[in-house]
Amino acid sequence: MASLLGFFGMPGHVEMLIVLVVILLLFGNRLPSVMRSLGRGVVEFKKGVHGIEEELEDAGKPTSDKKEAQP
Repeated sequence: MASLLGFFGMPGHVEMLIVLVVILLLFGNRLPSVMRSLGRGVVEFKKGVHGIEEELEDAGKPTSDKKEAQP
C-alpha cells in the first residue's frame, strides 16, 4: 500500500485546482455564511485577547498608580 502511494507522489498544481473547484461546487452556496461566521469568530477572539491583555496590564500596575473612584 505504501509503495502505491509513493508511486503517485504529491498532488501538483492542476490536481489541487481540480480539488478546489470540486469543493467550491459542493459547498459554494454555504461558503459566504461560513466565511462570515469565521470572520465574526476571529473578531470575538481578538476582543477577548485584548481584554485579557488589559487585565494583565492593570494587574501589573502598583495600587498607588491606580486612580481611586471619587465619591
